Amino acid sequence: MSTLKGKTLFITGASRGIGKAIALRAARDGANIVVAAKTVDAHSKLPGTIHSAAAEIEAAGGHALAVVVDVRDEESLAAGVAQAAERFGGIDIVVNNASAINLTGTADTAMKRFDLMMGVNVRGTFATTQACLPYLKQAANPHILTLSPPPELKPHWFKNHTAYTISKYGMSLCVLGWAAEFAEIGIAANALWPRTIIDTAALAMLGGMIKPSNCRKPDIVADAAHAILTRPSRDCTGNFFLDDEVLRQQGVIDFSVYAVDPAGQILPDLFVE
Repeated sequence: MSTLKGKTLFITGASRGIGKAIALRAARDGANIVVAAKTVDAHSKLPGTIHSAAAEIEAAGGHALAVVVDVRDEESLAAGVAQAAERFGGIDIVVNNASAINLTGTADTAMKRFDLMMGVNVRGTFATTQACLPYLKQAANPHILTLSPPPELKPHWFKNHTAYTISKYGMSLCVLGWAAEFAEIGIAANALWPRTIIDTAALAMLGGMIKPSNCRKPDIVADAAHAILTRPSRDCTGNFFLDDEVLRQQGVIDFSVYAVDPAGQILPDLFVE
């Protein structure tokens, strides 16, 4: 399978950034996209709403449904999943993209921020997949794709932001468990992570330390996601993919097209050696 035409993707955090890029790539195939996120009204500092993203998806050739979802709230998720199933007849793919970031040490991590990261990253990923599971079981080629890093227990990935690392690794451990749990019924569970820093709104959380010229575009993650999601689910599960590794497997050799500035120095992302 080389296309997502007719497939229904439930994508959390799809109003901007990597989530929206994955949605737009699938839309070019003619996929159905559920834009599941919280942003209804435009934010003064963050671009995009569920409605503006849905409009872009429709313009790209897809079919969009914008639903207001807080991934921490199972009732909110249940309502969003029900709307998706009613509109598109089911759900084939779940993309756990929604994530909260706060790169602070232990003393500087407010418990409110700790709870937000654990709630969105770990609980939200688990709850979203749980809510969509009945429909994934009925899908022809079901996939769960989670935007989380390879879980390597190396102290330097925890040292400067223990809480954030725990929350992201929690997402990865979900992938590890689901790949084994759902293997017999053919639901794929994989993780995808960028090798380099991606130019998204999350850059603001780095306090201006990283410039866009040091980054790649979200398109590289979107193209890698597309390559994964079009593979047979029974033959592709339990992997912790890096975006450029996936694309190299697809025959891509020139990655300069993904650079914000082809002449800039591209920097590695967190959790990548």
